[in-house]
Amino acid sequence: MRLAVRLTPRGGRNAIDGWGSGADGRVFLKVRVSAPPVEGEANAALTVLLAKALGLPKSAVRIAAGQTGRLKQVELDGLTEADLAAVVGARPDGDGSS
Repeated sequence: MRLAVRLTPRGGRNAIDGWGSGADGRVFLKVRVSAPPVEGEANAALTVLLAKALGLPKSAVRIAAGQTGRLKQVELDGLTEADLAAVVGARPDGDGSS
C-alpha cells in the first residue's frame, strides 16, 4: 500500500496526528517527529514510528518519494486499508494513495 504523509520534523514529540488534506483535496496522514530534518534523521524517525504504530517490521516501511520534502509517499508492505483504519481511523474521501 502507498500512503501520502505530511511530516513535521522537530515537532516536539513523535506522534501520528490523524488525517489532513491539502488545498488540492489530496488526503495525507499528519505525522510529527522530534528529530531534525538533517542527514535523514527525520525520515528514519518517521519509518520507525510508522512501523511501530502499524505493527510492521521496519523493513516493510519505505519512503518511496519525497525524501527531502514535507509531503512524502510511503510504501507499506503487508498492510491493508482495514489495518490502517484500525490504527489511525478511516481515511477520509480523497486521493491519498497511488
